[in-house]
Amino acid sequence: MSLQQVALADGVRLLEGKRNWWFLGRGGITRPGAGHLTPEGSLRSETEHRLRERGLFSSPPVRSYALTVLTSTHCNPGCGYCFQNTAQDTAGGSRPPRIARARLTSPTITSILGFTERQMADAGLERLRILLFGGEPLLNPRGCLELLERAADIGMTSAGMISNTTLLTPPLARKLSALGPDLAQVTFDGDRADHDRIRVNRADGGGTFDTIVRNIVRAGEAAPLRWTLRVNVSQETFHGIDALIDRLAGSPDPSRCALYFARVGDVGIGYANDLLHTGELSEHFTRWQRRALELGFTVSRPGCPPPVPYLRPHGRPLRSGDQRGRDPGQLLGDRGQTRLGGRDGHRRLPARNEDR
Repeated sequence: MSLQQVALADGVRLLEGKRNWWFLGRGGITRPGAGHLTPEGSLRSETEHRLRERGLFSSPPVRSYALTVLTSTHCNPGCGYCFQNTAQDTAGGSRPPRIARARLTSPTITSILGFTERQMADAGLERLRILLFGGEPLLNPRGCLELLERAADIGMTSAGMISNTTLLTPPLARKLSALGPDLAQVTFDGDRADHDRIRVNRADGGGTFDTIVRNIVRAGEAAPLRWTLRVNVSQETFHGIDALIDRLAGSPDPSRCALYFARVGDVGIGYANDLLHTGELSEHFTRWQRRALELGFTVSRPGCPPPVPYLRPHGRPLRSGDQRGRDPGQLLGDRGQTRLGGRDGHRRLPARNEDR
């Protein structure tokens, strides 16, 4: 892929590839042919008119209100790069200090749903999508289930979660699925050996790779869940990702999984990633995506979802760009006085840029 690109009006771009150009618009992506471009590499006027007619220059209409709720700020793995850590583990182990513990309770659910109802009314939206988040949300399964059950009364039509799945059992998967969640995101830190060195249990420092894969398979047998498998890319995992893709193709079912590759960065807690954004790294990402497609996985297109409100277990919202719950000074107030946008037109989980 060439690095040549042309910036157009309305924040859209044209990128030159080896055999064609790519149009990246707010409303979609397409590949213009040679006849659609001028000799200088710009869109011909009739091509631009056609793309505008089809809505590729405009963001898709907002159809639902998206709400992310932290059901627990605690997490059972001790990943050194997590943005909810407050520092590295000075002993070099698997217990980095984290944000304060809190759990979603019934009174807070009442307040959150009241806040959400008001926001939906102000936005003129009748449909709600909820994302269960943490910490690890399944450390508070009762809070997850109660929130989903009660949210049905205010228009919840879909839900998802970001989980490490180490606590996901078939019975819990069935209960969650019956109340709405149809998509879950789980992270792998490279192939098994790398993953088990990085994504470890806080309690004993043990690996989690086999547990995660086993629970995904068993939950998928118990409930019609789909999966976004996020693969974290760093100097610690880079060389094992080709093997990981092939390994995951054997189990779980690729037809129910999307693979997403994400470079892990330092969020201010001393976790270094020496991999730079270079043309060589981009070529590796492209190869991984091609291989994933060959094996039957879905590969998500790049995107930038709009801001959504994040509510901590005690119900106070954070700016969507803040690190969830790290700094109490970043709080914006309580549900009654805060005005967050939170309208959402994206179709996938809104947390792909989180270093978890």
